[in-house]
Amino acid sequence: MTQQGVRWTAEQVLALAPDAASRKAGSKLAAAGPWSQAGTSDEGTVWGLCKGSGSKPYQTVVDVADSSGPAYKCSCPSRKFPCKHALGLLLLWAGDAGAVPPGQAPDWAEQWLEGRRRRAAERTTRTGAASGATSADPEAARRRAERRAERITAGATELEQRLTDLLRGGLAAAEQAGYGLWEETAARMVDAQAPGLAARVRELGAIPGSGAGWPVRLLEECALLHLLDQGWLRRESLPEGLAATVRSRVGLPGSADGPPVRDRWLALAQYDTSDSRLTTRRIWLHGAESGRTALLLSYGAAGRAPELSLPVGLAFEAEVAAYPGGGQLRAALGQRFTAPAPADIRPPGITPAEAAARYGEALRDDPWLDSYPVTLARVIPTPDGDSWQLADPEGDLALPLTPSARSRPGLWRLVALSGGAPVTVFGECGHRGFTPLTAWPEDPTGQAVALC
Repeated sequence: MTQQGVRWTAEQVLALAPDAASRKAGSKLAAAGPWSQAGTSDEGTVWGLCKGSGSKPYQTVVDVADSSGPAYKCSCPSRKFPCKHALGLLLLWAGDAGAVPPGQAPDWAEQWLEGRRRRAAERTTRTGAASGATSADPEAARRRAERRAERITAGATELEQRLTDLLRGGLAAAEQAGYGLWEETAARMVDAQAPGLAARVRELGAIPGSGAGWPVRLLEECALLHLLDQGWLRRESLPEGLAATVRSRVGLPGSADGPPVRDRWLALAQYDTSDSRLTTRRIWLHGAESGRTALLLSYGAAGRAPELSLPVGLAFEAEVAAYPGGGQLRAALGQRFTAPAPADIRPPGITPAEAAARYGEALRDDPWLDSYPVTLARVIPTPDGDSWQLADPEGDLALPLTPSARSRPGLWRLVALSGGAPVTVFGECGHRGFTPLTAWPEDPTGQAVALC
């Protein structure tokens, strides 16, 4: 249940936009002019009619209290979720209570909500039935797991031979062979049911000829791939935490088996990455009482947004269970007890030196880790030639920003928020540098600003 009068900020709404174009188009619809019959309910539903180019207005409804994050429905033909009308309606709701007053949802909105509730109940029933069916034949499940492990072992053994051949022939041969060599090897790992190995092999294919120093980078990545191969082939002799990490990195599916932690969780950051097959959404959470950082992953087919969505800067009470693995922060979102609402929670920050040390400690448990989440306290974005860094004003150390962070509009939002003064920044610290994801001004009453 949402509390009437507890509305999001414009920044939290815009953090839901699938791209910059949607953010701009939604902002243009944040005025009362194009809207009619807009309203909101105690249950967390917002609705309205938006005048468009056709004779009939678009029917837009948003369920901001949905258990998996805001859910949207609009009669417009857009394939983006949320569309510009949903964003505009939420911006209007966030900024003008008079334009979106309390009321009773119209029939078309109620029908959509009832359909969602019915489908959610059916999914729960099917999930329970499937779980019962799986547990009914544990022997068959064990045999399937053994057959898959055998295929992965065969694939890892073949990959080891291919890496050996590459090093014997010299790294220069990798540039001459072209990308086809790596794609064919990745396809072999897919056949071996090791998608994690396949993904890392594809990454190798982009390194040869990628600029000065590429042989060194290729050798480093080959070493990490060799280490993962050997970890799988010798998994029975590894500590359980490291063995679970190896299984996860190879691509074996797992399930959250840690005890549920009930807490008030702050949505720290949310961003998507996509390839030709899949869109992956990463959501970082901070537990106000436990102090834990947790990562939620959600997936959508190529071109479609994942279902789970949590606006940055909102907090909710829920249970979260951890996945197995040494140093792993991934978790599963369990039962939610409250809807997301604005909160004055901030994660405690550390210095750039402590952030680098923390990433190094995380590598001890997971050598294949690209980055680790940290919150930097009182840092100032500072130009460094053609690059940028986050500097400690009370020390002589700084963290450089990653190349991807320097090319995003979020960098300029961070610079504007700072204005030369210290800010608190949450992001991912890794061997390529620091990627800022969310920032807060020094003023303790200031709102979170999403940077991605």
